[in-house]
Amino acid sequence: MIACAATSVAASEAKPWNNPSTPLVIDAYELNKIEWQALLTDKRIAGFIHKASDGLPESFTCKDKHAGDSFAHCKTMWRKYAVSKELYQTRRLVARGAGLLWGAYHLARPGNPIDQANHFVEYAQPDTADLMVIDIEDLGDKFMSLEDAEIFVRHIKMRTGRYPILYTNHNVARHIAARSKDYALLSRLPIWYARYRPEVKDVFPIGSWSNYFLWQFSSATNCSKRRCPYRVPGTSTDIDVNVAGVGLEELKKVWAQGALLPSNSPEPAMIADAGDGHRPF
Repeated sequence: MIACAATSVAASEAKPWNNPSTPLVIDAYELNKIEWQALLTDKRIAGFIHKASDGLPESFTCKDKHAGDSFAHCKTMWRKYAVSKELYQTRRLVARGAGLLWGAYHLARPGNPIDQANHFVEYAQPDTADLMVIDIEDLGDKFMSLEDAEIFVRHIKMRTGRYPILYTNHNVARHIAARSKDYALLSRLPIWYARYRPEVKDVFPIGSWSNYFLWQFSSATNCSKRRCPYRVPGTSTDIDVNVAGVGLEELKKVWAQGALLPSNSPEPAMIADAGDGHRPF
């Protein structure tokens, strides 16, 4: 079970981030500025989720076909990738050293979902303490199809022994919930819900989701220098801030659990992907 009734934050509660006992989680990518000394003064910050991989792995041989238009550009992109990965690893060390929960997300794009799952595992190198996330931004052709997302999720389970959670918005969540038989895995992943409103009382329960696991309530979309739902010290207005759906102690227990939400139907069978030579992580 993801939420314990005694410590659950009700989805009907308006602006739960104003409750000082409710834990908050930051999520960031490589271009977000983080001043750790200042950030760690906010004792409500319980976790940090960082972008790991984005779509398919790029080719950096500089001889193969790649997204760049020249050999020099290819080398520049390789340096950018290497620096971004080093930053990820450094922030992971700092966050964990400060006692924060750590997680990583994959921005799901069109393209082979097994290759993307392998890319995520090899970039993030998740261990049993890490939260894993598949990020599906929309239903359009710029992002991974839900059918491929099912394959991605299954392969992450094969590689790590655990399922990721699902980050998405209201439209995608509603679509999945209405078609739970088609998306037997996605519909049972704990949901990291993105919606920039003061309350979500009219959303939950929806499908298998009785409540959000995390709710991203603040981002560059609704945070400016003049007005912001919540300001995190040591960060700029473009930082994403999330409120947890459970209390701190429960969040620590379930953070890296990697389990599916309860369902009346049996858990989908694990199907090996033919031709994949990777062993479980």
